[in-house]
Amino acid sequence: MTSTDQQAVPPDARTRHPDRFLKIATVISTLGGLLFGYDTGVISGALPFMSLPAERGGLGLTPLAEGIVASSLVLGAALGAPLGGRLADRFGRKRVILGLAGVFFAGALGTALAPGVALMVLFRVVLGIAVGGASATVPVFIAELAPTERRGRLVSQNELMIVTGQLLAYTSNTVLAGTVGESGSWRWMLVVATVPAVLLWFGMLFVPESPRWLAEHGRFGEALRSLRRVRAAEAVDAEFAEIERLVAADAREPRAGRRDLATPWVRRIVVFGVGLAVLTQLTGVNSIMYYAPTILLDTGLGTQAALTATIANGVVAVVAVSAGMWLLGRFGRRPMLLTGQIGVTVSLVLIAGCLLVLPDSAARSYLVLASMLIFLLFMQGCVATVFWLMLSEIFPLRLRGFAMGVAVIGTWLANFLVTLLFPPLIAAIGGVTFLIFAAINVGAFVFYVRRVPETRGRSMEAIEAHFRAQLAP
Repeated sequence: MTSTDQQAVPPDARTRHPDRFLKIATVISTLGGLLFGYDTGVISGALPFMSLPAERGGLGLTPLAEGIVASSLVLGAALGAPLGGRLADRFGRKRVILGLAGVFFAGALGTALAPGVALMVLFRVVLGIAVGGASATVPVFIAELAPTERRGRLVSQNELMIVTGQLLAYTSNTVLAGTVGESGSWRWMLVVATVPAVLLWFGMLFVPESPRWLAEHGRFGEALRSLRRVRAAEAVDAEFAEIERLVAADAREPRAGRRDLATPWVRRIVVFGVGLAVLTQLTGVNSIMYYAPTILLDTGLGTQAALTATIANGVVAVVAVSAGMWLLGRFGRRPMLLTGQIGVTVSLVLIAGCLLVLPDSAARSYLVLASMLIFLLFMQGCVATVFWLMLSEIFPLRLRGFAMGVAVIGTWLANFLVTLLFPPLIAAIGGVTFLIFAAINVGAFVFYVRRVPETRGRSMEAIEAHFRAQLAP
């Protein structure tokens, strides 16, 4: 940074309470995660009512149509993730999140008012574009704002907001089903998402842009001002100098994009990120998050009882992520991921055993629910918490948005596959479906043992330097 840039930063640019401001900025930006969670979770309670015939206020969905409606959001997310990543690299993280807030609002309103299946699918795709864009942009934005020693906890807050959004969806689904009744209740469930979308848009107006993105685009004075708003005064100079060194190194390389995949170490780290993303979804987590009421209905529970029981899934997910955030401060990413993988595999076998061996009864229903809760404890507390954090920190600065988008598209394509195929699979082979997920998770465990690095305690610049050295040919 030049002396002119330094003089351009006035003394009053320092925030009096940078730590408090960082927390507020994190809460505001992770409203994108809350919307992500609500819009993916709400469909689990809406589907039983959308499947009713038109004369009872539904859309008359078949099992295949249920899969299409649920998975259309995921398909949109697969489109939105790389688009959001590229736009975030070009126009800034803050601007993209502001734009996504508007798309969230339009998509939620459109699904709530959709008169038929075709428009429902269309607006679910629109909503998915916002979900995918948020999944690629928000974790990177927080990681770039956060100090090294708190990056794990702050980035994991996005995962906490995702599961909080899902819990909000499950709770509001149950309340609305009990108060509005079956006719049209699913429309009220879907329209609730417009509220946090408005809050996200207004809140982001007061949040600073990522200092790392600003520096990467040569706006060093603004970058320093942004960093001073979220750091204690004594920490600013050293961190900013490290950012400058990395930006200077990146300036000697051509513009970031697909051509970077020709560089062996970059290609290997992106392939690793895609593998991590795909395997996280093939755990089968969204078969439970999206279809828990449907699974419980098949075990003999009534609709209202199944919706109420699903709230327990949301509660456990929130508790698990909160515990995971605490554990991240005490254990490495790698041991948490491996422990979580063992837990989800065992719990999937338990779910399959309950469905395949036990006769229909209330006891069977609640044993299936208990097995789901064990699954979510390990999945949300270990696997998902580590997954989103690692994706936000492993990619090089100059193509972080692009690489994050490529990896997250793997997340959403795998999610789309699971969401689309689960209803027909569970109808055809029942509990064997969960044994298939368990087998995939065994393979994932082997992959993680061989490939997952440890990133705890390293700055994002140090992580990049490590991968350059370790993965270079």
